[in-house]
Amino acid sequence: MSDGRAWLGNVKVRLYERVRERGYDSLTAFAEARPTASLVALAEELGPDDVAGVQVFSGLVAEAERNNQVTRLVRGQLVRELSQHLPNGWPAVLDDANRFEVAHALGAWIAFTPETHKERARQVRTALLALPPPPGWRPLGPDDELLLSFLPDEQV
Repeated sequence: MSDGRAWLGNVKVRLYERVRERGYDSLTAFAEARPTASLVALAEELGPDDVAGVQVFSGLVAEAERNNQVTRLVRGQLVRELSQHLPNGWPAVLDDANRFEVAHALGAWIAFTPETHKERARQVRTALLALPPPPGWRPLGPDDELLLSFLPDEQV
């Protein structure tokens, strides 16, 4: 996507046209049907030449804010980052190589976390490092029991 086509035209219209073409009524529904896919993978599925991962995430944030589901989005993004960086699940031992992958996953997650939830994300990061989940833990979606214990849904 180095040619810049992702930024031409009306990005929002393009995203929602592509989502509807695939049978979904929202970007959130499209993304949640692929809970472990990276933002780049989601973008490539929607348009390999004219959609960027950051555009997908921006749309997801907007929908989450409208639907009071930002915490669920935050959990979902953690699932995506862990799937990408720890495909075999949480490591049994945090040696240097594994510590790097865990830090990479958690750092990327916090970078994507909306400002309203960053402090809570930092607390989750600290908790995961202080008391690691069981070896092999690999959440497959935002409703993972451990993730819900760290980041329960907002009360409406």
